[in-house]
Amino acid sequence: MAKFGELIYTEDVGGPVAAKKETHMPRIEAPDAVKKGEPFKVTVRVGPHPNEAAHSIRRVELWFAEEGRPFNPIHIATVTFEPGYGEPEVTITIKLEKSGTLYALAYCNLHGIWEARKDIRVE
Repeated sequence: MAKFGELIYTEDVGGPVAAKKETHMPRIEAPDAVKKGEPFKVTVRVGPHPNEAAHSIRRVELWFAEEGRPFNPIHIATVTFEPGYGEPEVTITIKLEKSGTLYALAYCNLHGIWEARKDIRVE
């Protein structure tokens, strides 16, 4: 039986699953560097992707792994989308005290969980 982490698709996914990457992999838009403690915007988008009950992105989660923190990651947000109504795009404002890596997870009810990551440097 596979570990849960082995079931999450990442940017280096291969084989037949690779064909789904373009429409399922979340994209993180955020600055490469931010000032300590100052709010900044992070946008996560998925798609283009179908948006119907039988096939849709149901949830986007944002996590942060902070450098030097003994227990990671930190859950920042989860947004749930109603098929036919909610489009898989979310912008939130966050602030960081230390550098680290943002992780976005997108859940498709047919094609599983997809992960993207972005390093953020705090100056």
